[in-house]
Amino acid sequence: MNKTEIEDDLRPEYDLKSLQVRKTGAGRKGFGDMVRLEPDVITAFPDAKSVNAALRSLIDIAKRSTNLNLKNNPPLL
Repeated sequence: MNKTEIEDDLRPEYDLKSLQVRKTGAGRKGFGDMVRLEPDVITAFPDAKSVNAALRSLIDIAKRSTNLNLKNNPPLL
């Protein structure tokens, strides 16, 4: 084996020749927006659109609930 040959356990279907690594620039910052979901959540929300819709609904409910609580129970000072 010469210096350019490397032994690895990668499957042959993985083509790393086309892999591009973003070392610098604005594109690198957007790469970390990923959130890992548990399997039971994935079955309920199969794509990003459905996850975002559910979270926006929850945010709206929380805001309305907070507003209702503040109207009925003013803060004590």
